[in-house]
Amino acid sequence: MPAPRRLLALVVAAPLVLAACTTDSSDSGGGSGGSGGGAADGDLSFSVITHGSAGDAFWDVVQNGAEAAGEDLGIDVDYQSDGDPQRQAQLIEAAVNSEVDGIVVSMANPDALEDAVRSAVEAGIPVVTINSGGDRSGEFGAIGHVGQDEEIAGQGAGRELAAAGAQNVVCVIHEPGNIGLEQRCAGAAQGLGANVTPLQVDINDITGAQSAIASQLQGDATVDAVLTLNSAVAAAAVAAAEDAGTDTQVATFDLNEDVISGIQDGSIAFAVDQQQYEQGYLPIVMLKLYAENLNTVGGGQPVLTGPGIVDADNVDEIADLASAGTR
Repeated sequence: MPAPRRLLALVVAAPLVLAACTTDSSDSGGGSGGSGGGAADGDLSFSVITHGSAGDAFWDVVQNGAEAAGEDLGIDVDYQSDGDPQRQAQLIEAAVNSEVDGIVVSMANPDALEDAVRSAVEAGIPVVTINSGGDRSGEFGAIGHVGQDEEIAGQGAGRELAAAGAQNVVCVIHEPGNIGLEQRCAGAAQGLGANVTPLQVDINDITGAQSAIASQLQGDATVDAVLTLNSAVAAAAVAAAEDAGTDTQVATFDLNEDVISGIQDGSIAFAVDQQQYEQGYLPIVMLKLYAENLNTVGGGQPVLTGPGIVDADNVDEIADLASAGTR
């Protein structure tokens, strides 16, 4: 299959994965949670704790990646998620108490997770952050971050919208307090070269989100594009534009089968793809390398998994992979 075109950033992930896969986990494994890396003396156990909401297709792909890495590398991977930052912090604390060998955590609300992440680091448990909170990751003591730079990704979306002629864009934020989503909207304004209007909706109430977007479009006839930050919300935006009787174009972050179909039929202009499967897979590789050889990746900089643009030019190449749960 040809490589997807028009990538905004390249991620050199294959050598990292191949290097990890050549290590036989039966020869080493991990020490106790307090070992902090080095020579391992037993089976490794990692916890992946994200802020994903139940049923969110994006996080299902992250989970697929983490569990596939665990299977490929012979590592016990326990995936848990909770959209409430306080409960997410409690899951981290429970993993620390269980003396796991490594923790992967998404930090949509870094302030709420700071104490829990620091407690893991102080216990000698290596932490890799993913998806959100990359700018605070090193401050909290994590050994690396895997994700996309949200502001850069937003800039890319803004440039795409500008090229399509958009001038008045609504940016739909679906999780309150998620700093990464705010950064996407800010970046979109920079790339567009014009103000972007934020609209807060609730990811757990898609019907309400559709209604809110439709009301925004009906209330301001000059809005010519809606940028959603989640694939499920994208479908709501398409329906909202129909409800409002407008031809407002819709673009989104992230992929699912509905977004793929929308790009194919023209109801969605493009999607910003952060390749979240890698956000699940690569941290497991990184933690294994750290546990067995004290390797770190990134040199203090995030390991970028995107962004890339999926549009009519390359959507057919991606469709089968999305159906398989890896894109």
